[in-house]
Amino acid sequence: MKTLKQIKYQTPILAYTDVNLNTQIIYMKNNILVINCGSSSLKCSLINPVNGDIIFFALAEKLFTQDALISFKQGEIKQTTPLISPYDHQAAIQSLVAFLTQQSLHSSICAIGHRVVHGGEKYSQPTLISEQVKTSINELAKLAPLHNPANLQGINAAETIFSNLPQVAIFDTAFHQSMPEKAFLYALPYSLYKEHGIRKYGFHGTSHYFVCKNAAKILDKPLEQCNFISAHLGNGCSISAVKNGKSVDTSLGLTPLEGLMMGTRSGSIDPGIIFHLVEQLGYSLEQVNILLNKESGLLGVSQLTNDCRELEQASADGNDLAQLALQIFCYRIAKMIASFVPCFMQLDGLIFTGGIGENSQFVRSQVLAQLSLLNFTEDQSANQHCRFGQSGNISTENSRPCWVIPTNEEWVIAEQSYQLLNGAK
Repeated sequence: MKTLKQIKYQTPILAYTDVNLNTQIIYMKNNILVINCGSSSLKCSLINPVNGDIIFFALAEKLFTQDALISFKQGEIKQTTPLISPYDHQAAIQSLVAFLTQQSLHSSICAIGHRVVHGGEKYSQPTLISEQVKTSINELAKLAPLHNPANLQGINAAETIFSNLPQVAIFDTAFHQSMPEKAFLYALPYSLYKEHGIRKYGFHGTSHYFVCKNAAKILDKPLEQCNFISAHLGNGCSISAVKNGKSVDTSLGLTPLEGLMMGTRSGSIDPGIIFHLVEQLGYSLEQVNILLNKESGLLGVSQLTNDCRELEQASADGNDLAQLALQIFCYRIAKMIASFVPCFMQLDGLIFTGGIGENSQFVRSQVLAQLSLLNFTEDQSANQHCRFGQSGNISTENSRPCWVIPTNEEWVIAEQSYQLLNGAK
């Protein structure tokens, strides 16, 4: 059994005690290794949790194939190497450790922070990983079958290789556990919620929290006194209503399929379409699942790609379906933003983030043009400037504020892991 305790020093020092060994290891450096596992990929960052500096970054791709490889970046050093059999998450982490050791960075790691997509109702805070927590993550895989199993693979691999370090889970759903029942319940028999946990959970919580915290700094107000609508737009999309610093509603639901049109996901549709596909068109449930998650959204409508940049170019070149896909995408974003008006008596501003939200001047412009009734007006010059990591206010002087704020989910994971281990609030 592993326990943690805080020791008071002039400079923060993390003490980690392994009761079984009755030993204590004190790390003079406090970098957090952040691991984000996908089904066939692994992203990893070594981060200073206090200032967010990224010391090292790695990306493993094409896992479970003979083409599996991992790329490293540390300052000016860039390196790509193939992975050895069995080409899995553990092979990626072993290669990662070899590089960290080569660069004398291994000893600076005090803990591992893991992104876990679905925490259900049970996990609303950063959590030290135990066998019981891993069991819960596995049980919740039925609600996030594409994500939780991969997250768990990364945890198991990290525990094997970093056996002397604490492992912390940061859940995507945690930020949304403040939603009231009127927001998270579906209009289904109440017993389905009480007995089976069928409700809206929401995702992208670390991203929404990070950008709202930074918007509060721009306003020079405590986050607890701020009201925002946050739009995380990427291949996966979600919008959240954040009232007095807490999530009170969000567009994603029981799974990451509800809500906005996304890269390959349909977003919300008439549930009757599923019955029609099965009963009238002969689809199997597996085929419906693939259709809604991997063949719909921007890709499905355009019949071209799920890449917004490519669609914008095709649209400019006169491709009708690319134009239609972007029209639907922007309209549904604007409509979802407007649907959150009942959450507020006062609104401090709108935030765009995520790969599309941070970089697509076109999408932001189209969305704001459909929100004039909420007093949003685009500053075209400012909007054009906010790309490729540039943040700023893209609204006119007399408009309600609208910011582009690049997200940094990895820093949130590092910061919250560090705070948990040091007993900070």
